[in-house]
Amino acid sequence: MSTADAPKKPRETDDVPVPATLRKSLKNRHIQLIALGGAIGTGLFYGSSESIALAGPSILLAYLVGGLAIFAIVRALSEMSVEDPKAGAFSYYATRYWSKRAGFISGWNYWFNYILVSMVELSVVGSFVNYWFPAIPTWVSAAVFLVIICAANLLGVSKFGEFEFWFAIIKIVAVIAMIIGGLAVIIFVLPTASGVRASFANWFTVGNGFFPNGLMGQNSDGSWTGLLMALVVVMFSFGGTELIGITAGETEDPKTTIPRATNDIIWRILVFYIGALGVIMAVVPWNTIDGKSSPFVQIFDSVGIHAAAGILNFVCLTAVMSVYNSGLYANSRMLYSLAKQGNAPAYLGKLNSRGVPVAGVLTSAVITAIAVVVVFVWPEFAFNYLMSIATIAGIINWTMIMFTEMKFRKVVAAGGAPEDSELAGLSGQEALDAIHFKLPFAKVTPWVVLAFLALVVVLMCFSTSYRIAVIAGVIWLAILFAAYQLTQAKK
Repeated sequence: MSTADAPKKPRETDDVPVPATLRKSLKNRHIQLIALGGAIGTGLFYGSSESIALAGPSILLAYLVGGLAIFAIVRALSEMSVEDPKAGAFSYYATRYWSKRAGFISGWNYWFNYILVSMVELSVVGSFVNYWFPAIPTWVSAAVFLVIICAANLLGVSKFGEFEFWFAIIKIVAVIAMIIGGLAVIIFVLPTASGVRASFANWFTVGNGFFPNGLMGQNSDGSWTGLLMALVVVMFSFGGTELIGITAGETEDPKTTIPRATNDIIWRILVFYIGALGVIMAVVPWNTIDGKSSPFVQIFDSVGIHAAAGILNFVCLTAVMSVYNSGLYANSRMLYSLAKQGNAPAYLGKLNSRGVPVAGVLTSAVITAIAVVVVFVWPEFAFNYLMSIATIAGIINWTMIMFTEMKFRKVVAAGGAPEDSELAGLSGQEALDAIHFKLPFAKVTPWVVLAFLALVVVLMCFSTSYRIAVIAGVIWLAILFAAYQLTQAKK
């Protein structure tokens, strides 16, 4: 047989037919930008107004404390992802190291959470399009972007990574441009619309200083405010950072890439949240940030650059597309993992020749489309009740990650590490010491994070807008427990 006739080994790309398996096509640059993009969204561009109103300049401390908690959560997830990189991440780990029930609850909770988040993002995409094209119905914009993102996910994981890479680049450039522009205003003492000289001293001299509302206080209307109440808003702006764990099963070199992306989270939070908001409150007096427009628009408007609104509208449009792109990717892999665990219908565990769980992508897209219809028909129901579940689902997810990490360490210490891991055959402290990417202070960190998350839930009860989320969370967990028992009874 000639060399030309010899069978060729298939390459690991999305364009060459190979046996149906997930492709490890995500490169280091993809993971770095996916991790960064997951922490930057409309919550920073628009939602930061709410947190600034609650805490004033002390919101910087809230982002620092919340950022440390998120960093610990992602470190806990990454510890497992590096040793046992699998699609579905925390759902798989909860099943493998805790129980099948835990995997069921973790997976379906995360899937439904991203369905609802995607629902909101697609329902508002029309408002960004209408900024330039007011005649286009919002439902048309939602449908078009749903089809585009769905098609991109069906092309293969490397295409998903490429989309996310460029979406993240746009957001990063926007934030860095704002920071540089703000610093220029401060350094060159440029005049501002407010008449207040731009200076970092404004953190302490404007509107009752750095802690204008204290740790926690009550307004005349009965609402609560202060640094602690701002923590609630801050924590939910970090939703999506755990996407790093989902990508581990399709990453070229998870042992190198995942630790690097995870460790970079802390400086990203420092630069893109604390740095950006610090500059904004130095240029624009914090007590004039009223939420009617983005603080990012206000900082450019204050020095006469009025095109900023249109630029930010484009950035937010790409941010919305990025969130839905990530959500559809994460949901399809979660359904794939749930199917492999026996916690979802078997058809969701099938892959096409490109290594894409097509059934998971299409099923998630269809359910999201139905959810978007619910928003347009019953907006009050969707935002009051469905979004309450999405709000608390993030807390449930982070809580389960921390408990699963502790279970993971117990299994590893007992000699139950994955067979293809370097920990295989080791047990006791020797096995724990051999973990490649350890959670710092692993004996106490999970408990500190769990206590912090419990505090956030308690604080939610003081807010009328978040209180319903706590009630919805209890009901939601009961539904998940009942659904698991029902599926087991049928089997």
